[in-house]
Amino acid sequence: MEPLEESSGIIDADGNLFGVINIIDALVIVGFLTVLLAGVGLVFLSDNSGSAGSQPEAGTVNVTIDLGPQPDYIVSQIEVGDKYSPGGNSNLTVRDVYFTPQGKSTRAVIRAELSAPFNRGTVQYGGKPPRYGRQLKVLSDTYATTGVIQDVGGGAEFTTTQTEVLVKTNLSETEARQLRAGQSVRVENREMATIESVTTYGTSNPDRKTVFVGLTLQTVAQNGNREFGDTTLRPGANLTLPTESVYLEGEIERVGATSQRGERANRQVTLEMSGVSSTVAESVSPGMTESYGETTVAEITDVERESTTVITRGENGTIYERDHPTEQDMTLTATLSVRETDTGVTFKGQTLQQGRVITLDLGTVTIKATVVSGINNG
Repeated sequence: MEPLEESSGIIDADGNLFGVINIIDALVIVGFLTVLLAGVGLVFLSDNSGSAGSQPEAGTVNVTIDLGPQPDYIVSQIEVGDKYSPGGNSNLTVRDVYFTPQGKSTRAVIRAELSAPFNRGTVQYGGKPPRYGRQLKVLSDTYATTGVIQDVGGGAEFTTTQTEVLVKTNLSETEARQLRAGQSVRVENREMATIESVTTYGTSNPDRKTVFVGLTLQTVAQNGNREFGDTTLRPGANLTLPTESVYLEGEIERVGATSQRGERANRQVTLEMSGVSSTVAESVSPGMTESYGETTVAEITDVERESTTVITRGENGTIYERDHPTEQDMTLTATLSVRETDTGVTFKGQTLQQGRVITLDLGTVTIKATVVSGINNG
């Protein structure tokens, strides 16, 4: 029988594998390669294992959530520190609260911190980014409600400031007398508004008054605007405010001031009334005033009366002038409390001009008279 190496051709007579490498050297090389491959495999498996077990990076962002009008039993439960988690490593924490009256309810707005996995350049709260207008649930151990995201980013607390406004409204005389400077409006033991001034004027209806109310409001900065409740503060905007005695609803006249434009002054003017019934004419006398509290709006200082002249035509076409039997023409001198501005003089919030008809509530009688002179006597 021939030797194995001769018959197979794998190992020659000198003990070389395929006639190239010694069999012992070949075994050493095979062993080294086995160890090397095993090490590479372990490193690869280790890397794969680490990748599979890693968690997405977490991130946080602050948002403003408008919860809208809420009943008192909900408002009383909302507090800084309240937490809620919709799951998926997402968490909501209330960092600040802002309450304002809205109608006969309370509007609640919160600043909340959202903590959630960070992906695609943003926090993925509940699997979605916190976009403007997105609705979010807020649940605690004591309440459940929903709100809408109004702002994203910024600090954890609201940027609040005191803002002065002047509001014009119409009230009954009883309501007008119940308003006074120094009254405050509080929501959840937080002072949200203070009445700084009250100026009342009579109207053609003795039961209704035009009232200018100066207020200091606790407002928040939102998208470059100052807001109180659902109102962006600007002239012409409507504002509602339930005080302790009156539900105030009116139009903002000024922002940044609590009084009407201009400086207070007194002007003596001449007024005329034509075709006045003798009953009304006799009821107006010097010393009568329109006043509210310690403020005198107008005072009658002199009264002149004469019968109203009427024109009649006789049967033959002749024209006659005769005194009216029951009507009188009146000339009044009055001292008015006005405001002098850069653009002119105002009375009761309206420009005072020659020919303008003004209304004076003198207590026992209300009159309408035409201004004929005295506008520029300041």
